[in-house]
Amino acid sequence: MPHLRLASLLFLSALFVVASSQSQTQSAHPIVLHAARLLDIESGKILAPGEVLVEGDRISAVGQSVTHPAGAETIDLGDTTLLPGLIDAHVHLFLHPGAEDLQTIRESVPQRTIMATLAARDDLMAGFTAERDMGTEGAGSADTAVRDAINSGKIPGPRLRISGNAINILGGHEDAIGYNPAQRVLPNADYANTSDELIAVMREQYKQGTDFTKIYETGADTVHDGKASTPYQYTEAQLAVAVQEAARFGGRVAVHATGEPGALFAAQAGVVSIDHANHLDDETIRIMREKRIFAVPTLTIFEYFADHPESPEQGALDRQLFDLKVREFPKQVAGGVPMAVGSDVGPFPHGTQAREFELMVKYGMTPLAVLQADLINGAKLLGWEGQIGALKPGYFADIIAVPGDPLRDIGALKHVSFVMKSGVICKK
Repeated sequence: MPHLRLASLLFLSALFVVASSQSQTQSAHPIVLHAARLLDIESGKILAPGEVLVEGDRISAVGQSVTHPAGAETIDLGDTTLLPGLIDAHVHLFLHPGAEDLQTIRESVPQRTIMATLAARDDLMAGFTAERDMGTEGAGSADTAVRDAINSGKIPGPRLRISGNAINILGGHEDAIGYNPAQRVLPNADYANTSDELIAVMREQYKQGTDFTKIYETGADTVHDGKASTPYQYTEAQLAVAVQEAARFGGRVAVHATGEPGALFAAQAGVVSIDHANHLDDETIRIMREKRIFAVPTLTIFEYFADHPESPEQGALDRQLFDLKVREFPKQVAGGVPMAVGSDVGPFPHGTQAREFELMVKYGMTPLAVLQADLINGAKLLGWEGQIGALKPGYFADIIAVPGDPLRDIGALKHVSFVMKSGVICKK
């Protein structure tokens, strides 16, 4: 029964919080991490062996050998590679596998918030120490509470940038379409149909604690005669108003855009990222390259939907969309579009999104290029440049270890054996 399920989740969550709170404190003494290898992400070189000195929540020294202060604890991680904590620039903590549209109808916001805390933990244990939550899908500003609980050390999870609900037009991509209109099923995003409404919604979301704004710019997607098509939702001028409003309070705008002309409108308006980016025309690629607008491909979610169809008809469409996407991806890489790594995890299980690294390598990038897109570009995209994304003195001690050498086998990122975030050992 639903109320018994919620009670069970509350009980399990309480146990989870109590257990996790016991391990959310930094060591009182310095820690030296030693491993067979260490990745210098900026140069792309492997140091062998590698050591990192951690004091408090920061990295103090990095090299093949570092000073071991008096009283320091040395942790030998054996035949592993040390590298910065991973970044997922497109997650949905408030979603889980199953009928996505029905989750927001059947599950209460408190229940979904509990599930989000468990998702955050799973992502952290998989080595993702920083994430951008791209919409609560109908749970409003509940991600504010999750972010703040993580920041205060009450629960484990990645450091987060959050958007609250995404923004959508009436009848748009995330509206409740296909239901009895008399039932007044709520959308999974906040409505804004004009520039003035965009500003009003953004101000309300910012009041509720958001870090950035997510806007649905295209959808739904169709394929005709081997070509994908998707309607735009906002004009360039409307998106420019949103970008200007976000800048006023120090935020940025990210868009869901799978094709043209919506992607072009977004690039012209100066958004920070175009997520999914299934098809980009040459002019859009040029603008993104020149303005340094990030593409976040989310290959994993398209593969997942193609492999797990909800119906034969939907499966056929999803397979066509994935095939078209992977043919377009090398063109974007060759065109110099700045890439970041985001998986769209949520509809598939949290903690398994390292698959995104494998797919980006499979379809056109080198392992080093993908890691640099994730760590260097990801830190810029999330607004933490100079603080995360590299093993350097003064950076947050967000550090993971993986078996083998990820520059030779990117699949090593699916087997994270050690996780430290802000100097706290989360997995060992």
